[in-house]
Amino acid sequence: MKILIADSIAASAIAELQKEFEVTNQHYSPAELLTEIDKYHAIIVRSATKLPREVIEKGTQLKVIGRAGIGVDNIDVQAATEKGIYVVNSPRASTISVAEMTIAFILALSRKIIQASSRTKRGEWPKNQLMGMELFDKTLGFVGCGRIGAEVVKRAKAFGMKCLVYDPYLPGEVFQKIGAEKTEDLNRVLQDSDFVTIHALLTDETRGMISKEELDQMKPSAFIINCARGGIIDEEALYNALKENKIAGAALDVFAVEPMKNNKLFELENVYVSPHISASTKEAQERAGQITAQQVKLVLNGQKPEFSVNANQLE
Repeated sequence: MKILIADSIAASAIAELQKEFEVTNQHYSPAELLTEIDKYHAIIVRSATKLPREVIEKGTQLKVIGRAGIGVDNIDVQAATEKGIYVVNSPRASTISVAEMTIAFILALSRKIIQASSRTKRGEWPKNQLMGMELFDKTLGFVGCGRIGAEVVKRAKAFGMKCLVYDPYLPGEVFQKIGAEKTEDLNRVLQDSDFVTIHALLTDETRGMISKEELDQMKPSAFIINCARGGIIDEEALYNALKENKIAGAALDVFAVEPMKNNKLFELENVYVSPHISASTKEAQERAGQITAQQVKLVLNGQKPEFSVNANQLE
């Protein structure tokens, strides 16, 4: 059987697949992928390669699509399900890395670290102009709180923060165990939090869910962080809220359109940005490749994968 690895994954994962399968490691343009996909029984992607319905329908031999990561918004899962193709991912691979990035952003915002560094390098000594704030006894609000959010809670608790969670899909007992409070009221999270962090998947329900109305609920001294998926925060509304000092700052690792090169948000000093690197650690990438390879192997060998977003619909 033939496997196409369309985006870069760990060399150890490729080597493992090569023991049993014919592996092609090549990134195709969208047009090239349309003509080449029918040669393969499996394809592994990260976030760069898009697999819309037209590509999936051309994959006449496809049995499994592997996503080396968590989110599958670059894959038409419905189209895959209709064709009986498993969509597998690696939901635990980057959990620690993204949680740590979230905490890094919170610390950077609270102490104005980026402004301090850039201004000092320019020859300034703005000691009295960069008053920070402690995390101790502050409230960290969560919009969504799955595996990554739970790890952020653990780390925030170590700083003495109070954690308030809005997640309509998980029971309150889950959060009681890790010392967080669950609320059914998103507005309460926005109104009461000193920091708001996004940990939700991008779906039709969550797209644009943090817009002007929601940002208006936040404290003028509050910060918002998104290391989840671009598109959940309305970027135009966020720009206006920051420009008008309705909130204190933001940190974004993800954007509605990526790669993002020109964005009004980049003009603002109180916005910290990075190019979707929350999961970009050696450890996370190694795990993502290995876990995805294991899932693809299971399917190609006629077994049920452990991590699949559509397995229940294919049974």
